[in-house]
Amino acid sequence: MEHSEHLLLYYLAGVALLGVSAQWLAWRLRLPSILLLLSFGVVLGIFLPPDAVFQRLSPHQEIDSDLFLFPIVSLSVAIIMLEGGLTLRLSELKQSGGVVLRLCTLGAIVSWVLTAIAAWWVLGFDARLATLIGAILVVTGPTVIAPLLRHIQPKRRIGSIVKWEGIVIDPVGAVLAVLVFEAISSESGASAPIIAWALTKTILVGGSAGLALGVLIEWAFSRYWIPDFLQGAFVLSAALASFAWSNHLQNESGLVTVTVLGIYLANQKTVSLKHVAEFKEHLVVLLIACLFIVLGSRVELAQVWQLGWPGAVFVAAMILIVRPASVALSTIGCDLNWREKVFLSFLAPRGIVAAAVASIFAIKAAKHFTSIDMVEQSEEMAAVAFLVIFGTVLVYGLFSGVVARLLGLADPNPQGVLIAGAGTAARTIAKALHDNGVLVLVVDTNFRHVAAARMEGMRAECASILSEHVAEELELGGIGRLMALTPNDTVNVLAVRVFTHHFGRQNVYQLPPAEGGAGAREAVGRQLQGRRLFDKNMSYEKLSQLLGPGGACLIKRTKLTEEFTLSDYRVQYNDAPVLMFVISEGGTVRIITADNETPPQAGDTILAIVPQQTPVHYEEDEEEGAAEKEASSGKEKPPAENPNNNQPDQDKPAGEKPAR
Repeated sequence: MEHSEHLLLYYLAGVALLGVSAQWLAWRLRLPSILLLLSFGVVLGIFLPPDAVFQRLSPHQEIDSDLFLFPIVSLSVAIIMLEGGLTLRLSELKQSGGVVLRLCTLGAIVSWVLTAIAAWWVLGFDARLATLIGAILVVTGPTVIAPLLRHIQPKRRIGSIVKWEGIVIDPVGAVLAVLVFEAISSESGASAPIIAWALTKTILVGGSAGLALGVLIEWAFSRYWIPDFLQGAFVLSAALASFAWSNHLQNESGLVTVTVLGIYLANQKTVSLKHVAEFKEHLVVLLIACLFIVLGSRVELAQVWQLGWPGAVFVAAMILIVRPASVALSTIGCDLNWREKVFLSFLAPRGIVAAAVASIFAIKAAKHFTSIDMVEQSEEMAAVAFLVIFGTVLVYGLFSGVVARLLGLADPNPQGVLIAGAGTAARTIAKALHDNGVLVLVVDTNFRHVAAARMEGMRAECASILSEHVAEELELGGIGRLMALTPNDTVNVLAVRVFTHHFGRQNVYQLPPAEGGAGAREAVGRQLQGRRLFDKNMSYEKLSQLLGPGGACLIKRTKLTEEFTLSDYRVQYNDAPVLMFVISEGGTVRIITADNETPPQAGDTILAIVPQQTPVHYEEDEEEGAAEKEASSGKEKPPAENPNNNQPDQDKPAGEKPAR
C-alpha cells in the first residue's frame, strides 16, 4: 500500500513536471505548446496509463479512474473558463460583437449540422450518436485557443474575435450536447417545448448565478471585507462553489456561471482585480499543462488506429469543410475583410472541454443504449474526440501561424517598439528607429510633443502610457517591446510593470533612474525596474544633454564589416560612442542594455550616439515649431563634418539611406 501511495505521488509530480517541461521546450523551439503537451501525454500513457496507477491503489478491487478524473477535470475547466472570462473586455465588442454573436449562434448550428452529417456518412455512426458527436465538437475552448494566440500573436481585432468565440462557444457546446442527449435518450423523444425550456433554464440559472456572485464579490471588495492576500483564493473558491451549485440546479449550467462571472468582474469599474487575474493566469498555465498530459495519457491508441482512413477523412472534413462553411455563412454582411475571414476559417482547434464532454456522454450513451452496435459506437466517441483534438491541434498549431503571417495578420517575432515619452531625445531615438525600418509607436501626454512626432512621420498617440486605452485598445500588432523614456522615473517603472504582462520581462526597458546620492529610502527597488537601457549611467538628464535641444551628439548608423570592426569603430571616435541598437542582416533589432554582453558582429548595423560639431536636430523648445516646419518642407541641415574621410560609406547619420 505504501508503494502504491508513493506511485500516485510520483505520477502526479511527474505530470506537473512533464507539463511545464513541454511548455518550456515549446517556447524555446517556437512551437505551439499543446502539440508537445499531447505528445508527452501519449508517451506517458504508453508506459504508465492513469488507469494502471489508480488500479494499484487497490489491487483487489477494480477502480474506475473516471470517478476521480472527471470531477478534477470539470473543476479545472471551470477555472480555465473563469480566467478566460477575466480577459474579455466588452469594449472589444464595439468592432467585433456582431461577428462573435454570429459565430456562437449561426456558426455553432452550421458546425453542429455538418459535423453530424460527416460522422454519420464518413464514420458510419448511428444518426442519433452522430447528432450528439456534432454537438460535442462544436466547442473550441480557451485551453487551446489561448496558447495558439500566444504563439501566433495576431492583430488585436482578429485576436479578440477568436478569443471571444473560443470562450463563449464552450458553454454553448456543452449545453447543446446536454439538450441533444436528452432528446435522443428519451423513449418518446423530447418535444420542442421541453428542449426550449431546458435551454432557457440553463441560461437563466447560469447567467443569474454568475451575475449575482459577481455583484457580491464587487460589493465585498469595495468595502474591504476581503483582505488582499485572500482575494485570489476567495474568487477561486467562490467560482468553484457556484459552478458546482449551478450544475446541481441545471446540468452543464456551471460553465455559463463561471464565464459570466469572469466577464462581469473584468468589466466592472469599482475595484481593480488585475492581481486576481494574474493569479488565475499562472494557475491556468499549470492546469492546461496537466490536463493535456493526462488527456494524452488516457488515449488508447489501438482504438484511435481502428478508426482508420474514415477517421482521417472525418478530421479533414472538419478542417476543410465544416469550419470554412461555418465562418462563411456566419460572416455574410460583416465588415471583416477577406484576409480575416480566411484566417478565421483556418483556426478552430478542439480542446479539453470536447474531450471531457465526449468522455462523459460516451459513458452515459453506453449505459443507456442496449444494442451492441450502439454500445460499441458509444465507446468509440472518446476516440473520435481525441482524434479530432489531436488532428486539429496538429494542423492548426503548425500552419495557422504561417497562414496569419502570409495574410499579414500576425508577426510571431515583432520587432516594433512602443516608446513612452515624446520629448526631444525620445523623438530623436524614435526617428532613428523609424528611418531604419523599425515599427515605432510613440505615446505621450504632451500634445505638442505628439504633434512633433507625427510631423516627422511617426505614429504617435496623445495618452498616458499607464492608461487602459494604451494597453487594451491601441493596435499593438507588430510591436513587441517597450522603451520607457519619460523624464519621470516613477512613470517609467510603472510603465514597465504594466507592459511586463504584454511583452514579457525580457522585452521591457527603461532609462536607469537618476538615483544620484539617493539612499535606500529614496531609490526605486531594482526588482521593480525594467532592463536598463544603453548604459548603467544613461539617465534621462544625461540623455537630454546628449540628444536634447542644444546637445552635442547625434545618432549615427554604421555597418560593421570584416575590415571595419567594432574595435575600429571605437577607435575612430575615441571610445566616445554609446551603442543603442544592433540590427542584424535579417532585420532583427537588438536593444543594447547596461548588462549587454554580446558584441555586434560583422554584417550588423549599429545605431549609436556619437559626438557632432553642429547642433542636434532640434533647437530650444520655443523654436521647435520652426524647426519642424523646416523639416517638413524637405530642407535638410548640413551634415556634420567627418574628421575621418578615409572611411567613406561606413558611417552615416541614422536617417540616411545606406550607400549602394
